[in-house]
Amino acid sequence: MVSLVEMANDICIDDRTATIRTRKFLTNRLLQRRQMVVDILHPGKANIPKTEVREKLAKMYKTTADVIFCFGFKTIFGGGRSTGFALIYDSLKDAKMIEPKYRLARHGLYEKPKTSRKQRKERKNRMKKVRGMKKLKVGTGKK
Repeated sequence: MVSLVEMANDICIDDRTATIRTRKFLTNRLLQRRQMVVDILHPGKANIPKTEVREKLAKMYKTTADVIFCFGFKTIFGGGRSTGFALIYDSLKDAKMIEPKYRLARHGLYEKPKTSRKQRKERKNRMKKVRGMKKLKVGTGKK
């Protein structure tokens, strides 16, 4: 089901106002999320931190900021306007399952395991000996 919604809210940062608008709103039931394009109007200000964008989107869509992932923001030439993308998951569990690890790491929800160089090489060579889905079993190591 596709629904188009346009919302606008003003946030006051320092003594200047920034406007956040969402467009191309889509409810994605397969991935348990809502996704949208976010337009930010910030005349006279260099840029707006993603944390503040997340908080404002959380208020607009009546959810918590920890399930909102903002990324891909580009500021147009001349400044004053930025456009990016936002995903709002139904729950934090869904977000951890679906979101890529690098985006989870940006939010502090994922820590990359540290392995030694030798262990990585041994794992790589074990994986070369098998094909297909068996690589996953070989890759996890012995337990």
